Amino acid sequence: MNRILATKAGSNVYRLRIPWRPFSNDAASVISSPDAGNPEKGSEAQQYDIAIVGGGMVGLALACSLASKPLTKHLNVAIVDSNPALGRKHFIKKDDLPDPRVSTITPATISFLKDIGAWRFVEQHRHAYFDKMQVWDYTGLSYAKYNAREADKEVLGCVVENKVLLSSLLSHVRDADLLKKIYPSRLTSMSILPNSSSSEVGSTLSMTALFTHGRLAKLELEDGNSLYSKLVVGADGGKSRVRELAGIRTTGWNYSQNAIICTVEHDVENHCAWQRFLPSGPLALLPIGDKFSNIVWTMTPEESSHFKSMTEDDFLKAVNHALDYGYGPHPTSSILGSSDLFSWFKGGISSSANDCFEVPPKVVKLASERMAFPLSLRHANDYASKRVALVGDAAHTVHPLAGQGVNLGFGDASSLSSVISEGIAVGTDIGEVSLLKKYEADRKPANVMMMAVLDGFQKAYSVDFGPLNIVRAAAFHGAHHISPLKKSIISYASGELRLPLFA
Repeated sequence: MNRILATKAGSNVYRLRIPWRPFSNDAASVISSPDAGNPEKGSEAQQYDIAIVGGGMVGLALACSLASKPLTKHLNVAIVDSNPALGRKHFIKKDDLPDPRVSTITPATISFLKDIGAWRFVEQHRHAYFDKMQVWDYTGLSYAKYNAREADKEVLGCVVENKVLLSSLLSHVRDADLLKKIYPSRLTSMSILPNSSSSEVGSTLSMTALFTHGRLAKLELEDGNSLYSKLVVGADGGKSRVRELAGIRTTGWNYSQNAIICTVEHDVENHCAWQRFLPSGPLALLPIGDKFSNIVWTMTPEESSHFKSMTEDDFLKAVNHALDYGYGPHPTSSILGSSDLFSWFKGGISSSANDCFEVPPKVVKLASERMAFPLSLRHANDYASKRVALVGDAAHTVHPLAGQGVNLGFGDASSLSSVISEGIAVGTDIGEVSLLKKYEADRKPANVMMMAVLDGFQKAYSVDFGPLNIVRAAAFHGAHHISPLKKSIISYASGELRLPLFA
């Protein structure tokens, strides 16, 4: 496989065709741990093809995806993350209660995780598929129920603890042929110089010379190590250091809302995902396996402080109240009781017993601590610049009401690994912005659309106003009774369509 390097001398352009090959370090196939294999402070700088800053779910998914492709599986990859869990072989105990930090994985993401070889590890731990979902409004005017079979699917999604996803991805990274090294540290500085017009661009140049000619980025870590890399991937979350050092600006705002998350227990097993829109924000009850469910409750910061500090009994009463008759009556299958207000939507379609409104199972016990975090929307103006690409929350953070955040991040990882593979196939420098902009062009429209949909829902349900309540009820009614719309919504939420109805 060859790559073409173009250099200028006067008015002439010289093209040199030289073999493309990944960088190779003697110690690059070692995964560091706190006890062995750590890079020594101030040790000699190492050279990599890709440096992934952030060893969370999306960063490790990118590493797994690279390992799964013929053209990228031999790349030399550094992963920079100070999380001590990455240095431990086993950090999940089967007897542990479910962790409150979970992700709702879509069928499209499940397929991606299967393709990169990580899903088989997820299946060894606790997880919960669900094939039904019920969404309703606190006014009692409307509701919508979704069933996987209505869109010819087996499941609507799967709820998995974040630590299970992280452990599963890490297990596959360890098993993969990918040359990799984990640096248990933090990024402190990053330097990227302009491309030099010099003709000295051969692969025999030293790391410092390649850096000087703009062919490598230089990373300085908190522990004193220095790395050189063709491409730096920012997978380091909403407060991304890579994004900051690359000078990439963001657009967005903070919501006047916090989310409380926790694990609860029922007397019966839960197989349905429930979500009720309340005046201060949505409340989701998600199955997590056995008789456990996960709660994500959006509310004002003042309310979150109150609900975190109240006794367990009072909190459980508040949850059951909010999922039952609290804030308003149960919706009826005929919408507004015997009213014919929305009858024109149904077009003669009769509701089956399975379409009737159901009350979620009662919560009987709190099985974890209650955690609260502020909500915001942030979107990077650019996903790519020279030798830098952003993925996951470093590129976009969204409202959690539909559980789509990490799914967007996994979509980023899949797309970026494909673009890198395509670049290698034609001999392109994988850190060149012209190549990385192809990744941005692929992911940005899909992410922006999902962010707009979620933000629209958030704003639409933050106002309690009579006429707007009727409009919302009509939208729910249509989503429940109009079969093509229903299938489109399910497909979009499953990650299979870019835009509802217009794909």
